[in-house]
Amino acid sequence: MAIEHTFSIIKPDATRRNLTGAINAMIEAAGLRIIAQKRVHMTRAQAETFYAVHSARPFYGELTQQMSAEPVVVQVLAGDNAIQRYRDLMGATNPANAADGTIRKAHALSVGENSVHGSDSADNAKIEIAQFFAGNEIVG
Repeated sequence: MAIEHTFSIIKPDATRRNLTGAINAMIEAAGLRIIAQKRVHMTRAQAETFYAVHSARPFYGELTQQMSAEPVVVQVLAGDNAIQRYRDLMGATNPANAADGTIRKAHALSVGENSVHGSDSADNAKIEIAQFFAGNEIVG
């Protein structure tokens, strides 16, 4: 199987609680490689662009405000079937419904503060990665 790339965000609720290392350990234990990573403070405009697909939804304003309120850690992950493997590792959006051993079961506070984001398709992964990383920043 070919190596696939996916995009990840460790969200403000997790960075605020110093969970970057714990989440990275879970990512690596799942066999995914972190091939690019940086801590950024998204502007409201960046958050609105990133989550534009949700602009008509009632939670859009709260989501973009939350994502721009504090720093996040953006990442590129690599591995066989990386997109689906990371989505499985993240767990259900609602941590109450997330399976044991998932990031959200272990670390999320609520549906809104669910600790991580991951791409849902190869096309979206390419778009999301390009929003935060230049090609020469992705190593591995």
